[in-house]
Amino acid sequence: MNAGTLYGIGVGPGDPELITVKGARLLAEAKHVFVPKARIKEDSLALEIASRHIGSAAVHELVFPMITDKAELAKKWDEAAQAVAEVLAKGEDACFVTLGDPMLYSTYIYLIRALLKALPTARIHTVPGVTAFSAVAALTNQPVGEGKEPVTIIPASDDLDSVRTAINGEGTVVLMKVGKRLNGILDILEETGVIDNAVFAAYAGQAGERIETNLRSLRDSNPETGYLSTIIAHTVKRK
Repeated sequence: MNAGTLYGIGVGPGDPELITVKGARLLAEAKHVFVPKARIKEDSLALEIASRHIGSAAVHELVFPMITDKAELAKKWDEAAQAVAEVLAKGEDACFVTLGDPMLYSTYIYLIRALLKALPTARIHTVPGVTAFSAVAALTNQPVGEGKEPVTIIPASDDLDSVRTAINGEGTVVLMKVGKRLNGILDILEETGVIDNAVFAAYAGQAGERIETNLRSLRDSNPETGYLSTIIAHTVKRK
């Protein structure tokens, strides 16, 4: 028996209408849909976005905890991959939904690596999705790439040196996974003279959406303000 196919579907940043036609069709036809979530008792945001497109599929939840222990994370990825492999090994197809695009800072990347170890004959088909920064750019009418200027996409980390280095460069800088580092990032944007050339959006396309073109208004915000947010900054050109 041939193994089934796993379809990795990017469901976009939040608006259910931003799922691709192909992704919506596959979800409507699917018999199995796997959804990621961070905690056992927590609802899956990806499932919430995709739910209107899912037909009669059985929904399987996979827990990917927000931890940094690499050994524990690898164990969780292997467990999730085994659950998917059990379905595919029966010759049945399945979908896995993930926020944004499956190949950009997504748990899907680690899942398919683990899946191919658990079931080398598995077939994988990835359906791209609208990224969070594409949605933020559209919501604020801010270009991401213009002319020959470079675009730098980085996840804001606890060590903000990478952010500072990018901001001191040229072109557009996209800061993802801002989270609790928001105030530190605002400091860097202010120090480098870029804060007036930046836009911020959180929960783009979702309930609670917040868009700011005056980033100084974000100063000393609630620690949760940076969650599910993206900043697009156009750097000041150096001579």
